[in-house]
Amino acid sequence: MIPLSVLDLSPVPDGSDAGQALRNSLDLARHAEALGYARYWMAEHHNMPGIASAATAVALAHVAAGTSRIRIGAGGVMLPNHAPLLIAEQFGTLAALHPGRVDLGLGRAPGSDQITARAMRRNLAGDADDFPRDVMELMAYFRPVQPGQAVQAVPGAGLAVPVWILGSSTFGAQLAAALGLPYAFASHFAPAQMAEAVQVYRAQFRPSEQLAAPHVMLGVNIFAAETDAEARFLFSSLQQAFINLRTGRPGKLPPPAPDFDAGLDPYARAMLDNALSCSIVGGPETVRSGLKDFIARTGADELMVTAQIFDHTARRRSFAILAEAHGEMAKAA
Repeated sequence: MIPLSVLDLSPVPDGSDAGQALRNSLDLARHAEALGYARYWMAEHHNMPGIASAATAVALAHVAAGTSRIRIGAGGVMLPNHAPLLIAEQFGTLAALHPGRVDLGLGRAPGSDQITARAMRRNLAGDADDFPRDVMELMAYFRPVQPGQAVQAVPGAGLAVPVWILGSSTFGAQLAAALGLPYAFASHFAPAQMAEAVQVYRAQFRPSEQLAAPHVMLGVNIFAAETDAEARFLFSSLQQAFINLRTGRPGKLPPPAPDFDAGLDPYARAMLDNALSCSIVGGPETVRSGLKDFIARTGADELMVTAQIFDHTARRRSFAILAEAHGEMAKAA
């Protein structure tokens, strides 16, 4: 069976705060480590009251210090917001403290709206070449220092932190293929070009020192519970949050709502059906069947699972049910 990994947005539920969300993230990371998940990634988002992982490297340091085996990483750092040297130093520091456990996923979106992006960067000037150039500059900082090199990442130089390219279109697929890097596609919220991007990446991939063959990781929402009905109830928190975000009303993660689907207008229903089509929601058997079908349909090499569940205990249980289903599939394979 292919590996399962966790993408944690460190959700801040209604009535809670960022501190509790980050403590929950550490608890979930320990839970995921015990269950055998391969990676625990956190994502950079800004000006979003329901997501506590804006300072991604800091949040990852918190998680890494409280775990011992699971790989930790960014899924991802939005590189246009940062100077490559600073990210090399941040993730070089993580790698120095936790050798062999750190991944760095890079995206070219701002992880925010344009007003917030301006507040972070002050200047939005740039061109289409900036992201590939910045990726290559960042990767160079992780190589051993060369004679006469004027600028080096300390820590970072020589640590060979594995770099991933994140994307939701063929642009990232082409870049990952050209650089010989693993590719993570954001199918959990932007699945439209998933099949095309994967095909482009596999067809154009060129081996590199980091990676000999293409490696595709796909994002998927998995909400698991004891019954299908309970899982659909939990899933309604994400549905509400997504509608709020897309209609300009971002906020904390709402509590689940009974029969939420029944009250959706046609526009909202179509938006959710499109954006969240890569979702598996149900009891153990439904999750097992959905997981098997998704892997077979996409040919993914790894899955990055996210679950924006309001109740932390239910979230822990969801990942446990998924791990059990995955284990049963592995035994049957």
